[in-house]
Order: sequence, then C-alpha cells, then structure tokens
Amino acid sequence: MKIAVVGTGYVGLVVGACFAETGNDVVCVDNNERKIRSLQRGRMSVFEPGLEELVRRNRLKGRLRFSTALGKAVRDAAVVFIAVGTPSDEDGSADVRHVLTAARAVAGAINGYTVIGLKSTVPVGTAERVSTLVGSETSIPFSVVSNPEFLKQGSAVEDFLRPDRVVIGTLDDDRASEVLRLLYAPFTRTGAPIAVMDCASAELSKYAANAMLATRVSFMNEVANVCERVGANVDDVRKVVASDQRIGPSFLFPGIGYGGSCFPKDVRALATTAREADYQFHILEAVESVNGSQKRRFFEKMQRVLGSLKGKHIAVWGLAFKPRTDDMREAPSVDLIEALLGAGARVTAYDPEARESARAIFGDRVTLAVRSYDAVKDSDALAIVTEWNEFREPNFGRVLELMRSPVVFDGRNLYETEHMESLGFSYYSIGR
Repeated sequence: MKIAVVGTGYVGLVVGACFAETGNDVVCVDNNERKIRSLQRGRMSVFEPGLEELVRRNRLKGRLRFSTALGKAVRDAAVVFIAVGTPSDEDGSADVRHVLTAARAVAGAINGYTVIGLKSTVPVGTAERVSTLVGSETSIPFSVVSNPEFLKQGSAVEDFLRPDRVVIGTLDDDRASEVLRLLYAPFTRTGAPIAVMDCASAELSKYAANAMLATRVSFMNEVANVCERVGANVDDVRKVVASDQRIGPSFLFPGIGYGGSCFPKDVRALATTAREADYQFHILEAVESVNGSQKRRFFEKMQRVLGSLKGKHIAVWGLAFKPRTDDMREAPSVDLIEALLGAGARVTAYDPEARESARAIFGDRVTLAVRSYDAVKDSDALAIVTEWNEFREPNFGRVLELMRSPVVFDGRNLYETEHMESLGFSYYSIGR
C-alpha cells in the first residue's frame, strides 16, 4: 500500500519506518528542509532504540523516502497519516493548529479516494473538524479516521511492531476501517485486538490511557512522601501493592515526577476537555499538582541537607525525562537544574543521549560532561534524575574518590540505603 506520513517527529518517523518494514511504500513529509536533508543522509532527528537501523534498512530497499513535496506524496498515497505536534495551549488545551494546517494541505492534494488517519494526539471532536475542513476544500471522496498511537519512548519500535491493541475511530465509515484493518494485519497476527469505534471514543481513549498512567505515578509519589514521614519503606509497600493482580506493577515506581511529551500535556488536555464539557476532573487536577510539587520536593530536600547552595558544585546524572530517549520536554531535570542555578549552584550534568537537547535548553549555563565520572569530579553532591542502566552499578569507589563531598540524592531509588551508607555515602532517596 502507498502511504504518506505528514510530520517527521518522533511519532511520524516510527510510523513511517514500521509501515515500510511490512512492505508498504512510504513517504515521510515535512516542511523543515534541514530535517528532511538530514534524514535523506541517514541522520536521525530523534534518538529511539532500533529506529535508525529500521530507517536505514527500508531506505536501502526503496520502501521509505523523505520529502518536502507534500502534494506529490499525498497524490500517490491511499492512506495519509497526520503526525504533527499538538502542544499545550495557554489554557491547557491541545493546540491543533498544525493538524488543521496539514489537513488543509492534504485536502488540496488528494486526487482519488483517500483515508486520512490522525496519529496526532487530539481532543474529542478533532476528527469531525478535520472532516468538515477537508470536505470544504475538495469534492474528491475521502475518509477521516482517528488512529491514536500508543508508543512509549524508548520502546516505540517494539510497541508499533507488537502492539497491545490498535484503535480505529471512524465517522460511521466501514470502508475506512477495512483499509486500516488490512494495513495493521501484519502487526496483529498474534492476537492483539483491533478496536473499531466512533472517533470521539478513539480520541478520548488515548488521553484516558496516559492520564491513568500519570495518575499511578503521582499516587505512588504521594505514598512515598507519606513513607518518609512515618518511617516506612516505599519499596516494600510498592511490592505489596504491585502483587495484587487487580493492580499490577507497571508505573508504580516512586521518583521525582513524570515528564516528556505525552503525560504532562495529555493530563492537562483531558482536564481541559472536561471543563469545556462543564465537568471538573478533580483527580487529574490533583495528579498535575502532585507532579509539580514532587519535582520541587527533590530540590527542597537538597536544600535542607546541603544548606546554602550558593557556590556549591552539583553533579547531575540523567537529563532525558526517561531512559532510552534524548527527549527533555518537561523533564524533571530541567526544573531541578533551573532551581539549582537560581540558588547559585554550579551544575555539571551527564546523560548518555540528551547532551544536544540539554545544550539547546541551558546553553553554557551548565557544564555537560562527556562521561558520568567527569560530572562528579570535585562535586559537593550528586543528584540522580534519570534511571539509565549505566547508573545502576557504577564504580562507587571511583565516585567516592572524585567527589569533594560524598552526598548522593537518588531520585529514582537505584541503590540500597544500607549499601550506600556502608560505602561511606550520605544517601537520600525517595520514600525510604
């Protein structure tokens, strides 16, 4: 099948590469000429495990191409996926201007029946808005479907190739749903369900899923905060809760708050959708409030232990909002480092993949180390913010020798308290 993907960000690249992997002829389109030239040279615009190899293989096979020529790509395609950004607007709602702009451009280019799939995370009613817009721009037959992605950064390729489920929302259009069923058949042979529903339900399902996961994170962070006050160990509490089959272990690890491109904006967007429907989503408002306070609590803990931070040298391990990505959008590290800098501290940070992302955010205000041990040299404290695997078993003897003061603030509970204290560290974690 011939496919066009509008948008070559994190979602668009994964969607395009994975559909090409099953033999489809895919063109990924973007109006950013520099990004397209870079992709044509084989240089990835995002870091995602397995993606570069997938792109390279399908480019060599001629199944995957990159272009700025939206018109030609759309004219040749049977299915066009819109995968552009929907950032939070000032009121917390999702900004769908880029989606509507892309839809208008697609409408002007189709020349035969085309399925237009919305991969972008959009609020309820967007598919209908897009359908109305496209219908006002062309008389050529088309269908608009809501086809939300459920990709976790760090495992997005695996998630697409082996999905838990595929969601197809239609505007009462069997023809469109059958086209997408055929397209997704190679990914669902092991029994993953294809759920066909109305567009409003499909649009809401993506927000509901992310909001539920964010709720679990904030809930466990609240439990951790209670543990600290009453002398309990959140690790033991978590294991008991997770062993309940009705609950399970996923997203129950306490930390210093969630970040990234999905949870923060999707929680806000769903709460805004509720308000627009004259309903106050109390739980989600609390989830967002807890997440913000959790990020502040970590910095405040450092302040209480270290006293004045003015002139102190703080090392930070981990900048990306989660491991296996270079994404720093709304990452807890950004809030922490800004607070440290504001308090007069000097910061040296290290991340395996997010070095360039960090440089774009902090410029020369933060020293970016090439190796993890370089970051801790002559530091007064080490803050662990992202749970990259390489931080799990470092050479603690070397860390002790390099640090000016052996104080560790572990925002991800990577180490055992007794072990760290036996090594000579002053060790502070979450909920223990």
